[in-house]
Amino acid sequence: MHSLGQTRSANRRDHLLLTPDTFIRTPLPGLTGGMAIVHVAPQAGAAFTMMTVELDSGGTLTQGPTQRLIYVLEGKLVLGEPSTKKPHKLSPGSYAYLPTEYPHTLIALTKSRIVVIDKPFLPLEPEPNPAFLIGNEQNLRSVALNGDKDLQVRSLLPDSSAYDFACNTMTYAPGAALSQVEIHYMEHGLLMLSGGGIYRLGDSWYPTSAGDFIWMAPYCPQWFGAIGKQPAKYLIYKDFNRHTLL
Repeated sequence: MHSLGQTRSANRRDHLLLTPDTFIRTPLPGLTGGMAIVHVAPQAGAAFTMMTVELDSGGTLTQGPTQRLIYVLEGKLVLGEPSTKKPHKLSPGSYAYLPTEYPHTLIALTKSRIVVIDKPFLPLEPEPNPAFLIGNEQNLRSVALNGDKDLQVRSLLPDSSAYDFACNTMTYAPGAALSQVEIHYMEHGLLMLSGGGIYRLGDSWYPTSAGDFIWMAPYCPQWFGAIGKQPAKYLIYKDFNRHTLL
């Protein structure tokens, strides 16, 4: 049925909400047998790119121009990289951090979807540059945000200033909410993984559900509360660990 121009998506000065009905699929250099949904990029004012890559069985993705983090949403894949002759097996919840100019090839064994975050790396002397990292979210320690056991955080990257960004999953029990409206210098990219709720962005309030993407510019007022009978969960990026003048 035609939507007659109606959508929940919104594009404002300090935030962007993209709902699946407005996603546009596009080819991407280094991507074969698949398409990319570029959710946010520097053209929108962001300092990073965050996208969902959809791969057919046998599809591949090779290294991009910057450091990269991948997170598997669905499907089975293998990741080949120079430090091992045996490819790493990836499944939903698996993730990998790949430094700039780190050769790698991701191969889909089944129809798959992954989140890809690309960001130019800002080195911080005397910290060594981060190395290749691979893991699974389910094996990470879950931490209660500000002591609230109904809001659990898992950090995909180590707590180290060598990394210039952070990427976490946040899971809200039904009815749980952030304890305050946040306003800060960091920007966010956020993909709703499951459940839903209400997000305040700037002076607007948006219903959100699984599959939605949100970009929050620096100093955008932001708050989230989970609504429904199941937990709400999202994957969230933020720039981190660097001086604001860099």
